[in-house]
Amino acid sequence: MSLPPLVEPADELTVDEVRRYSRHLIIPDVGMAGQKRLKNAKVLCVGAGGLGSPGLLYLAAAGVGTLGIIDFDVVDESNLQRQVIHGQSDVGRPKAKSAAASVREINPYVEVVIHNTALTTENVMEIFSGYDLIVDGTDNFATRYMVNDAAVLLGKPYVWGSIYRFDGQASVFWAEHGPCYRCLYPEPPPPGMVPSCAEGGVLGVLCASIGSIQVNEAIKLLTGIGEPLVGRLMIYDALEMKYRDLKVRKDPECVLCGKNPTLTALLDDYEAFCGAISDEAAEAATGSTITALELKGMQERGEDIFLVDVREPNEYEIVSIPGATLIPKGEFLNGSALEKLPQDKRIVLHCKSGARSAEALAVVKNAGFSDAVHVGGGVLSWVKTVDPSLPSY
Repeated sequence: MSLPPLVEPADELTVDEVRRYSRHLIIPDVGMAGQKRLKNAKVLCVGAGGLGSPGLLYLAAAGVGTLGIIDFDVVDESNLQRQVIHGQSDVGRPKAKSAAASVREINPYVEVVIHNTALTTENVMEIFSGYDLIVDGTDNFATRYMVNDAAVLLGKPYVWGSIYRFDGQASVFWAEHGPCYRCLYPEPPPPGMVPSCAEGGVLGVLCASIGSIQVNEAIKLLTGIGEPLVGRLMIYDALEMKYRDLKVRKDPECVLCGKNPTLTALLDDYEAFCGAISDEAAEAATGSTITALELKGMQERGEDIFLVDVREPNEYEIVSIPGATLIPKGEFLNGSALEKLPQDKRIVLHCKSGARSAEALAVVKNAGFSDAVHVGGGVLSWVKTVDPSLPSY
């Protein structure tokens, strides 16, 4: 369905702006009025990472007058495979500031607002209130639900995107005209069920595919052209080179935007709502978590331990802790790993950062290995505190 323009047009375009946006101006559907609307628009990009990179670059190039960037992270070398708004010289620099510099280089007529902070329940409503449209480039469920809830409560539309390995999704959520994110996903997936890009990887160019779709939707909403993805979920398979378009209906029982909403304010704790790890894993890890330095000490003292790496084989090929045996987490969940564990040694588990090893630890403890432990921070902590010569990812 077509929707009215989200913003009113600016008073005028300068001669230099007419020159810059001439290829837009000669498109009848955009024209002078559409470009003036873009100039008058205020768009916030949540995240300056994989999706935020192409999103910010193309929103700037399109002539969106005010671009907000919120990101609290710093540029890491592992980002450069897909986060094309940053360069080698930006490593160690705050992402929001690095992205802002690239935006200004693309288009000096864009006003850039930097929010070099984490998005929280304390600041999200205030930050969102200053923008017409939100573009969500986050990669974790807790922030996605918070973005959705704040947007619905403020009556603002937002463009959502998601990427993982070779698969991408995109949609527009606007409770006044269709479903919200909770209508599509009423509850987050069980802890550990859906790996993050940091755990499972993502094809770098997929960010451009989905990020450009998000910008396309943003332009349509701002200018009132075409049929935006309100009430539709676009699914992209890069390996098969296929797009699918699924209808998403507004849930009349939605706790946030349904007929009788029960969620009328932000949740107190979105991390707890989404649960990074299960309650069983959290309980198992309590009192049974060691540091990478403690593991190093155990090895140097010759303690009788059996060190298990619960990551995937391709991760093990990138970097591994000396002496570790690879048994992927899936084998713990289906029970096949238990027969590989010696009864006469203390079991020590690790993964990349600690979440997966905590889940495996719960299985191991339930199987009777009461003195088993896992390494908090995983191999990343080992690289940082024990052997910085090893690669990180």
